[in-house]
Amino acid sequence: MSTSIRSYRPDDKSRLVEIFHLNVPKHFGIEELKGLESYLDKPPETYYVIEVDNKVVGASGCAVEENLSGTITWIFLHPESAGQGLGRALVEHCLAILKKDDRVKKFRAKTSQTAYKFFERMGFSLIRTEKDYWAKGLDLYDMEMLA
Repeated sequence: MSTSIRSYRPDDKSRLVEIFHLNVPKHFGIEELKGLESYLDKPPETYYVIEVDNKVVGASGCAVEENLSGTITWIFLHPESAGQGLGRALVEHCLAILKKDDRVKKFRAKTSQTAYKFFERMGFSLIRTEKDYWAKGLDLYDMEMLA
């Protein structure tokens, strides 16, 4: 199995939308699709896809927010690729990029109850929750980790 992480390209959009749909309703609400599509139409330079044997199986990005926290953005994987260390590889890739910015003092991830344990294992701590934030039944789990 050959795995690689590369920068997002516009021709990846349809594959990522397909993978997103496979994660509804377990990890995302369908109402989040418009936000993802908008994001993919003008992605930051720091959005990445992960490929296994030259096939896109997921993506994640990172950004430095106004409060100078480094944020993990739009992370998701094809359900068949979960549990193989690919999500960890994506987050570690993003954290390495964020660590190069001396202004960043903490990292943030906004996730749900379906994925917060993953971020806990990565070293993030829960700072707050908000019920039905993403969609009905999908709560916000706001997490952070010191840089």
